[in-house]
Amino acid sequence: MQPTDIRNPAHFHKVVDCQWACPAHTPVPEYIRLIAAGRYSDAYLVNWKANVFPGILGRTCDRPCEPACRRSRVEESAGNKPEPVAICRLKRVAADLKDDVRAHLPKPATKWNGMRVACVGAGPSSLTVARDLAPLGYRVTVFEADAKPGGFMRTQVPRFRLPEAVIDEETGYILDLGVEFVGGRRIESMRALLGEGYDAIFIGSGAPRGRDLDLPGRHQAAAHIHVGIDWLASVYFGHVSRVGKRVIVLGGGNTAMDCCRSARRLGGEDVKVIVRSGFDEMKASPWEKEDAMHEGIPILDCRVPKAFLHEGGRLVGMSFEKVRVEYLDGRRRLVPTGEPDEVHACDEVLVAVGQENAFPWIERDIGIVFDAKSDMPVVDKLTLQSTLPHVLFGGDAAFGPKNIIWAVAHGHEAALSNDLLLGGADTRDRPGPAVELISQKMGIHEWSYDNDVSNDARYKVPWADPAKSLTSMKLEVELGYDAELAWKEAQRCLNCDVQTVFSDNLCIECDACVDICPMDCITFTHNGEEAELRTRLSAPALNVEQALYVSAPVKTGRVMVKDEDVCLHCSLCAERCPTGAWDMRKFFLELAHAGDGNPRDGKQEAA
Repeated sequence: MQPTDIRNPAHFHKVVDCQWACPAHTPVPEYIRLIAAGRYSDAYLVNWKANVFPGILGRTCDRPCEPACRRSRVEESAGNKPEPVAICRLKRVAADLKDDVRAHLPKPATKWNGMRVACVGAGPSSLTVARDLAPLGYRVTVFEADAKPGGFMRTQVPRFRLPEAVIDEETGYILDLGVEFVGGRRIESMRALLGEGYDAIFIGSGAPRGRDLDLPGRHQAAAHIHVGIDWLASVYFGHVSRVGKRVIVLGGGNTAMDCCRSARRLGGEDVKVIVRSGFDEMKASPWEKEDAMHEGIPILDCRVPKAFLHEGGRLVGMSFEKVRVEYLDGRRRLVPTGEPDEVHACDEVLVAVGQENAFPWIERDIGIVFDAKSDMPVVDKLTLQSTLPHVLFGGDAAFGPKNIIWAVAHGHEAALSNDLLLGGADTRDRPGPAVELISQKMGIHEWSYDNDVSNDARYKVPWADPAKSLTSMKLEVELGYDAELAWKEAQRCLNCDVQTVFSDNLCIECDACVDICPMDCITFTHNGEEAELRTRLSAPALNVEQALYVSAPVKTGRVMVKDEDVCLHCSLCAERCPTGAWDMRKFFLELAHAGDGNPRDGKQEAA
């Protein structure tokens, strides 16, 4: 194998598993250390630059960072139940405990650059575009059908999960940058919008149409059957204030979890979720399912809905076919068990079986090509441009329903594309990230960070009293960590961004680092092809998705090979090394956003 080029940002970026997994590439260990130091405002600002909505995401994020957390892997390898660091809930701590940060946010541009950009929809993707472009002098106008900004974050996420004050605060930071918000205006014609002379248009209108179920009895009992996302919006706007006592929620995603928990608070006494897939295959996040069950809501899996049962137009129940999950050639099949159909009595049904995009307002003869099969716009996955280059799509409107953090990531990329496009540059020639790799030495064996590995289990987030929370749509259920719990949870972070950096010219091959390593992830051996080399390490490196760290030959001709996958970043190798061949260096990567200079080759010299 060739020696690892640590000047390439991709190597150490991938080692910071949480940041690598985050679509917006938030520097997670950096802000967790700041929280541990009580620097909550600084932690918030690190988040704000990357993911824009720390307070919102600290309550609602799908947390792709947490399954990637190294803490889970090392605990699992020790035979424990894997428990990642509570990254998402620590993000909320930064938002809850910060001071007034407005003085540290960008100010409105003092000079207009002559360019006008329109954003359709005021959800997370459009607001991110506005946040990135407005300080650069663009005049950004955000159009929203509802009176307030936020999109589905405001209208579909219940207040007991996400208080309205948090949405107002974080959308307000963006509008305060000089962004023009036009609420109460639904864009009815793309042709007409193009005629208004904007230099670029961003479509962040989400996936506004919920899927329905056309089953026997659907039309006869229509008054008691509701599409989930529409029903949640009706709850938010006050059009729905109560439900029947017996409620069935169909679907296994996060919307279904929001529906069942909302129904429970609006008077539902017998609320259940019924899903056709297996429990473990449900699309809802594991913690969303746990929250629903914690509130006494059963989830019945492997039941395929067959009919809505009614008596004279009044819904009385539903029938279901029981199935089992089988896999054939890796594909899932739902096979009938042959048992009699189940009948569940109900007064109302909430259908939460998925969402779809709807673009009836985009004419098909204006240059924006739609895929014939999906009826979705053809969008470049790198630049987010449509076939009409100055019209871009992002969030759910680009590639279908996903989550807030993906919408934010799309917003950053679309804003960068806008800036390049309107500056006359190639939108595919994108700036590389800003990278730092800085030694953490404060003495011979002293470091500027706390390298002690905590053995604590993950700390539970306190909840409000169910007797009170289940009677209110507005009382927030999760109370969040206080400063003490936040500090304890932050100590569980392994500082994966503080990298072990090896200097082969200083090594005397004493093997002290090999002896001290608690994970057996360092090996000195003869070089070879990667697949064969992985089998000769002190502990076989089984995760081929994580690159090995391979040095140039040392004095005996051997190479140092380190398995980056299970390293604890504990610094014991650097503390034990008598020559300083090992150093602990903090790796900080920040993706390029709009305005971050000219396109570069994606490589930065390491300090």
